[in-house]
Amino acid sequence: MAFQYYLPDENGNKQEYGTSSNSLIIIGANGSGKSKLGALIEQQNMENVHRIGAQRNLNFQENVPLKSYSQAEDFVFYGTDDKSSQKTKNHRWNWGKSYTTKLMDDFDNVLAALIALKNNDNEKFVNQYKNAVKNHSKIPTPPLTAIDRLILVWDEVFPQRQLKVEDAKFSALLSHGDDLISYSSTQMSDGERAVLYLVAQVLCVPKNKTLIVDEPEVHLHRSIMNRLWSALEKYRPDCFFIYITHDTQFAAAHGQSDKIWIKEFDGTHWKLEKIQDNELPEELLFDILGSRKNVLFVEGEKSSYDTQLYTILYPDYYVIACGSCTQVIARTKAFRNNSTLHHCEVYGLIDRDYRSDYEINKYKTEFIYTLDVAEVENLFLVEELVRLLADHMGRNPDEVFANIKDYIVNARFAKQIDKQICQSVVAHLKYQLTSIELSKKSDDEAKASLNAALQAIDYEETKSEQEAKFREPLDRADYAGVLRVFNEKGLINSIGHFFGLNDKEYCSTILALLNGNLRNKIVKAIEKYLPRDISRL
Repeated sequence: MAFQYYLPDENGNKQEYGTSSNSLIIIGANGSGKSKLGALIEQQNMENVHRIGAQRNLNFQENVPLKSYSQAEDFVFYGTDDKSSQKTKNHRWNWGKSYTTKLMDDFDNVLAALIALKNNDNEKFVNQYKNAVKNHSKIPTPPLTAIDRLILVWDEVFPQRQLKVEDAKFSALLSHGDDLISYSSTQMSDGERAVLYLVAQVLCVPKNKTLIVDEPEVHLHRSIMNRLWSALEKYRPDCFFIYITHDTQFAAAHGQSDKIWIKEFDGTHWKLEKIQDNELPEELLFDILGSRKNVLFVEGEKSSYDTQLYTILYPDYYVIACGSCTQVIARTKAFRNNSTLHHCEVYGLIDRDYRSDYEINKYKTEFIYTLDVAEVENLFLVEELVRLLADHMGRNPDEVFANIKDYIVNARFAKQIDKQICQSVVAHLKYQLTSIELSKKSDDEAKASLNAALQAIDYEETKSEQEAKFREPLDRADYAGVLRVFNEKGLINSIGHFFGLNDKEYCSTILALLNGNLRNKIVKAIEKYLPRDISRL
């Protein structure tokens, strides 16, 4: 399905764009006229565009006042159900005085619209059923009502909580062991009410509309934000979503969306640039991040486990995956050396790998920090997390940990220790060689410096040190010590069966729980292995 949208050019003229995606991201820094642009897009086509403003009242009555759909629809889309005046959005936006600042107080109405849609669908089904029985024809299939879709979206966003709708009352059910704890809509968190409001807004919109969502991230935790909008785009493929945001991570997560960058705004006209190939330009990152978030460069790719984990562990940072540790080190140094270009703190976070204490401490002086485990994958294996998951899965934590410890220490580490020592020796020798300073020296000085450095490298001493480093935790059966030195990425895909899981599902299970009600406990289990120099507050 193809969609068209219209944006102003630098002279204010209407320019048409086309896309096969049902979403568009308009992104820019604070003060770049984002909300005004959203209001302009709506004004260009009032009847076919519905805008969800950034200012939203998330309070509603416990028992939603019932209305007919046409009455509720008028309140939602026009701000009034006054039949004496022609339908117009002037009332909704205070006759043009508050297109971007008005606090929308329509929660009761959007919920009433959903209930009315459900009732209409059910009434239609009942009539069809009666006619089918009367005429001995095929019994119709029950409809998937707006409330049914609401619950389906809710389940995708909050898998640990159930949404219950009875009559005109909304409530939630939280799983606690074998019990379900019920709480009313008025007791919902800001995030839960925000999800309920946004889903209701989207689902009550008539077919084939353009939806403008100003600040889709407001009141939403990052862990649920992308799940919510992905689910809504799936359930409303007929609608075109335009998101107005300054959140680069939200933009980056919408890989298939068109993206428009607001480069400049003079109060009347916008200078816009379409971002090609879904790559956010570095200039944009500076523009947005410069006044908003600190930056954390990490190893891995955008979709890797480590990037997902770091994004959750460091929610107040813009986490940028750089691929290799070399790139993390290079980018951290470059950004910190050019701090006049931005106003944020920049840090690097790398795996411990085979690094010596000297190397680790040297990187600290350059604001590059290491984990207290050999590699990020080992964070999924720490004792505290193993015990937590075992208990959550209804298994004996002592037994599960004992089995995993025996497996990792004896079945995996002990059998690979010679190889691990060899790799560590090579890594240390390489570091010593790359640390030789030969620049800005004459030939004779360079030769002398090289010879002195080579003479200082003692292979036997290095090997002896590394053997002790690896054999000591093995001899002591020191599980944490083994994780600190053991580099074996395949470990995390080999222990799921100890919990009754498929081995390859282990990491995804941990990440899913991190996005649920075990988040705080999992973070607490992991945090002591993270560098204290990078604040997570």
